[in-house]
Amino acid sequence: MSAPAPDVFLADCPARSTLELVADTWSVVVIVGLAHGPRRYSALLERAGGISKKMLTQTLRRLVDAGLVVRPATRGGDYRLSDLGVSLLGPLTALTAWAEEHAHELA
Repeated sequence: MSAPAPDVFLADCPARSTLELVADTWSVVVIVGLAHGPRRYSALLERAGGISKKMLTQTLRRLVDAGLVVRPATRGGDYRLSDLGVSLLGPLTALTAWAEEHAHELA
């Protein structure tokens, strides 16, 4: 017997934790910030206006643990998207474009 298909309406659906991770504002900002190639921590901090060092560190840790971002091998190296992270760019790019286009309507 095969496992039931994921259903985000069910409380114990594993897709919910995935949505929680990838729908987080800072996760989206960091992933989109890495869309054009690897970046150092300091470049991400500068690019992502309003994020604190603590929040950037926590966000990067969650994204690395989830397999969406690859941590640099050496201190001061560049963070980059994993193949899984790259696969998320299409949906996130569409979502961020929509948000930018309709922000004034939702304010």
